[in-house]
Amino acid sequence: MISFSTADINLWIAGLLWPLTRILGLLAASPLFGNSSVPASVKISLGVLLAMVVAPAVPPLPAADPTSLAGLLIVLQELLVGLAMGFSIRIVFAAVEMAGEISSLTMGLGFATFFDPNTQGRSSAISQFLALVATMTFLAVNAHLVLLSALVESFYTLPVSASPVYGGGFKQLADWGGRIFSTGVQLSLPIVAALLITNVALGILTRAAPQLNLFGIGFPITLGVGLLVIAMTLPYLATPVQNLFLDGIERARLMPRTWSQRPPTAPPASLPVRPPGPRP
Repeated sequence: MISFSTADINLWIAGLLWPLTRILGLLAASPLFGNSSVPASVKISLGVLLAMVVAPAVPPLPAADPTSLAGLLIVLQELLVGLAMGFSIRIVFAAVEMAGEISSLTMGLGFATFFDPNTQGRSSAISQFLALVATMTFLAVNAHLVLLSALVESFYTLPVSASPVYGGGFKQLADWGGRIFSTGVQLSLPIVAALLITNVALGILTRAAPQLNLFGIGFPITLGVGLLVIAMTLPYLATPVQNLFLDGIERARLMPRTWSQRPPTAPPASLPVRPPGPRP
């Protein structure tokens, strides 16, 4: 007769629950898997399948009851690790959407906004177009498979442990978030420069011919020049966007290594030693 103890059952539950929590955290925060158009049942099913594949190769887990306080803290920690890894890739898409926002405002399409179900807010037409292009590039270069490979690798660089992670990884994630503004400006710089030249030319034209209606001819010209520059620069955006994806995946891969490290402890301060000699 085969019998199972409570410890064996807890070990089996923990062996699937803790890796599943990290996987579901990444799937919820990553831009492709965590899209709101993907049903929750599909996300959970994909996470369970990945956990069943990854769980047998995971390093030894801590001997903690999943229903105890220590087990719940491990679940929370694994969820934060997965969310941070997925959020590092979401920053890349946010940078591309930032470039679309800057371009649309410069073109005069700031009023052409739509509801974005991912952010639960408004998004411009150019921003959504560039986000779709970035998604197609993300799939074309197999970055989603590389992201899953980095997730599996994280179980070895940062094993499931009851000890708290080092908080320096969250600072690196915050520093990586600054790339949203710098990269967004760099990607939109050709469009902004072309429209700046167009506005200067329109200013010279209205100065030479004051009878021209600037508002009547300015908007179609800036809109047409903006769309033309986007069409011309779109084939050249593949390389910088691909490099940006590689940087984001590398950041997600190195983040667990940073969390696994501990800051060096300072040596204890030594007491001052009185020099030898007669005391007063």
